[in-house]
Amino acid sequence: MYVVIRKFSKMRSVPEAARRAESGIGQILRQSPGFQEYHVFDCGNGSGGSVTLFDSREAALAANEKALAWIRASLADLIQGEPEITAGEILATVKP
Repeated sequence: MYVVIRKFSKMRSVPEAARRAESGIGQILRQSPGFQEYHVFDCGNGSGGSVTLFDSREAALAANEKALAWIRASLADLIQGEPEITAGEILATVKP
């Protein structure tokens, strides 16, 4: 499995961005081959981010460009600048 983490340091409203993302980018991701999960989180102090899980690196890269295009078009009034992106292969998983 492969993970993509996006962090936005300066956001006007993390809850509003999450609301838009759930229906907007959520639809894009659901239609992307290899998509597993998507989570949005609030870091506090105007920062927020997302964690997206894919079957493979290739699936993540294919969906990433679509996701960034949606972010630029749909969240421009809520974010400043580009997100910091961290991605990599998941090496261990712990579940209850």
